[in-house]
Amino acid sequence: MLLHPSAGGWAARAGALLLQVLAYCGGVAAVGVLIVYLTGNLRKPAPLLLAPAPAAPAWTTVERPFPAFALAIPEAGETPAAYAILRHPDGGRKDVLTLGETAGSDPYLTVEIYRPGSETAAFAAPEHDIQARARDLGRLETAQPQAPLDSKFGPFAIEAVTVGGPAARRCLGFNRTYDEPRLRIAGLFCQSEDTIIDRGTLACALDRLTLMSSGSDPTIGAVFAQAELRRSFCGQRSILMTPTPKYPALRKAPEQHGAVHR
Repeated sequence: MLLHPSAGGWAARAGALLLQVLAYCGGVAAVGVLIVYLTGNLRKPAPLLLAPAPAAPAWTTVERPFPAFALAIPEAGETPAAYAILRHPDGGRKDVLTLGETAGSDPYLTVEIYRPGSETAAFAAPEHDIQARARDLGRLETAQPQAPLDSKFGPFAIEAVTVGGPAARRCLGFNRTYDEPRLRIAGLFCQSEDTIIDRGTLACALDRLTLMSSGSDPTIGAVFAQAELRRSFCGQRSILMTPTPKYPALRKAPEQHGAVHR
């Protein structure tokens, strides 16, 4: 049987046409799948993004604090004084007593009594604690350890620090910790940059720190009761025989104070 000469060409053209049709159908199917996918995603509600809850502050200041400690320095006169209580969610408490202001060149004293809860396993090293407090006042320029300072609470670790900034200061940082009960008494005593701080001045101020209420912790009361047995009344052992020397605004301790505590 003889085939028409154009039969081979027709078969080739039919095959090419079939391939084009298949390719077109495949493209149409792919577009359809894409449309279905996009339509389905558009119908889904967008995930709700919740803003993270603000972190609770580690320490909060108690409003209208009831003082547990007192720093009675009547000679300070009109020097501004303040008392603050800070609490930690894990049980820690800080009572902060201040005399004077951070700004300016007048004397400034801050004493912090820290009773930790479970928020800390151990106290920071005294020098680290003192230097951190100094940085709160300004740029820490120098820090020099000194001999311990004797007090009614026992020996305090001492560092002499200088703080730079608009109100440059010389300060004595002090730190005393107890293991039982867990307790830290620490702070700073600062004067102007051109004033040499007398250690007896600080010792006399710490001599005036007393307990008003120990709350539910009788061990704190025991610490302060023992301290009162060692109280020197600012260099005068018998408050009945000799009145406590004047101590105007913590500006300058009498020479006899320095002689006793140096």
